[in-house]
Amino acid sequence: MTPSSMTPQFAAAGSAAIPLHVIETEALADWLTGQADHVRRWVDANGFTAARGQALLIPGQDGAPEMALAGYADAAQRARHRHVLAGAVQTLPAGTYAIASGLEGQALANECFGWLISSYNFSRYRDTPTPEARALIAPSGIDTARIEALAAAECLTRDLINTPSSDMGPAELEGAARALAREFDAEITVIEGDALLEQNFPMIHAVGRASPRAPRLIDLHWGDTGPKLTLVGKGVCFDTGGLDLKPAASMALMKKDMGGAATVLGLARSIMALGLPLQLRVLIPAVENAVAGNAFRPGDILTSRKGLTVEINNTDAEGRLVLADALALAAEGRPDLIVSMATLTGAARVAVGADIAPFFTDDEIAAGALAQAGPAVADPVWRLPFHEPYELKIEPGIADLDNAPGGGFGGAITAALFLRRFAGPGRYVHFDIYAWSQASTPARPKGALVQGARAVLDALPAMLSL
Repeated sequence: MTPSSMTPQFAAAGSAAIPLHVIETEALADWLTGQADHVRRWVDANGFTAARGQALLIPGQDGAPEMALAGYADAAQRARHRHVLAGAVQTLPAGTYAIASGLEGQALANECFGWLISSYNFSRYRDTPTPEARALIAPSGIDTARIEALAAAECLTRDLINTPSSDMGPAELEGAARALAREFDAEITVIEGDALLEQNFPMIHAVGRASPRAPRLIDLHWGDTGPKLTLVGKGVCFDTGGLDLKPAASMALMKKDMGGAATVLGLARSIMALGLPLQLRVLIPAVENAVAGNAFRPGDILTSRKGLTVEINNTDAEGRLVLADALALAAEGRPDLIVSMATLTGAARVAVGADIAPFFTDDEIAAGALAQAGPAVADPVWRLPFHEPYELKIEPGIADLDNAPGGGFGGAITAALFLRRFAGPGRYVHFDIYAWSQASTPARPKGALVQGARAVLDALPAMLSL
């Protein structure tokens, strides 16, 4: 697919740039003490307090820009907002800037990432004016290639999720995976339609068979040395709920139900662009959960690839079904780590809200690495438990497993326990993401949102001993 926005990059080194000072509110007075009289007067005359979102261009004695200031807020405000500097980017005049002071270390890297993705604009379906460029020269002390790779992955994932289902069905999702494979010389195979039954992916076939857009399993491989990492992403390109039809309000955002697939494709892009020393596999069951005479029914019992039988108590709990067959295949390859990502349950949103990506794992090394990585890269994640007593809830008696246990409690946990039955016995991490920003904030416009991918990327060295 054609990206809706240019791939964000830093300005070329050597470009003429305006020095930019990023100033915390509590540090403004001290900073002004060391400045010339005309700078102090200009700051005072313009009411600049270094609040979040404030920016100020300061002219020199000849009238040309001498420097620019960006507010970095106070500690309390910085704790509440993810990309603070991005709030000032659009307030600055168009031009090229170089951060001269105020940021260092991981905060510098995070804010540079926020600057780059603040230019994201999904304009595929309408003509919008090209925004004036506010370019940034990469400061010393950061991994420029890594930040650019993260920004490119962010834009890819957002584009895929933002695209409506009319233009992002299973075939188009396959096309995006094939384009990524071509870009990084990866191998890709796809099993489509009735071939899913022939090759023992019965639950992927059952969920997708009612749609005129054939279901498929996308399988991408890259790298031939190092530990084996398998990413599995839920690719439900639209979810009507099936015969247990969703109400209209619940169906409105179902174009984002392939957010797990989009997220693992973005994460895979980062891994390949950075050339990480591992063997990567990406599995995406891509389906549309539609309504037709041949749709799977409540009360049906399906036999999975792993041989476990599943009673269907709700056709709207379809994501775990397609993931189950893909996870079973992933486990057969005996990777060192499996990570699944899916827009799976509303219960996860109730538990932690839309801004945090909850994850489940029995692996303490992975849990510890992710707990450290999330805050470090401004990608908040939170561990939820594989609570063993809830295993009873997913065992209906008539079959091995129940895809939608009643009662309404612990829905994110029971869904994760269901998936664990297929991913074992190796190391496994499952993310239950929302993949959507409900309101626009700096660098995060309303619409598609990437969750968990940067935390996983940052944690990979510890999780896989890279």
